[in-house]
Amino acid sequence: MVTDSLTNAKMYYGLGERIAKALQYLQEHDGTRLPLGKTPIDGDQIFALVQDNTTKPKAEGVWEAHRKYIDVQFVAAGVEQMGWSKVDTLTVKKPYDADADYALFDGPGDFLTVPAGSFAIFFPQDGHIPGVAVNDQPSAVRKIVVKVAVD
Repeated sequence: MVTDSLTNAKMYYGLGERIAKALQYLQEHDGTRLPLGKTPIDGDQIFALVQDNTTKPKAEGVWEAHRKYIDVQFVAAGVEQMGWSKVDTLTVKKPYDADADYALFDGPGDFLTVPAGSFAIFFPQDGHIPGVAVNDQPSAVRKIVVKVAVD
């Protein structure tokens, strides 16, 4: 898991060509003005999911993880907390669904606050809970999740 401000994104280009392309996309586009929904960046290899969400209380969050795609989650407006835990320390709640590319888990983890202009990168070994309300106070968030194919 990586988290930082988008202004520092260039420091992470070395994580791979696809991650660099995802971060460059976020740097070159105003996420507050992108249309909602799915936008292809490089076919099925890299695409953006633009979302307007309301954050939820931590108690409603569920750990998830993906195998086919890395998540680059960018908060364009608002603020949310994101949970992180190593998948191998969590207990499977719903087995991996290859068609939907996710599994759900239970267990402990850490939470960090991700303000507007910041991103978090979650790899297949990273369980995460997105969209958690800061201080359990729901609020509006504009988020772009760039899905980056692992293979």
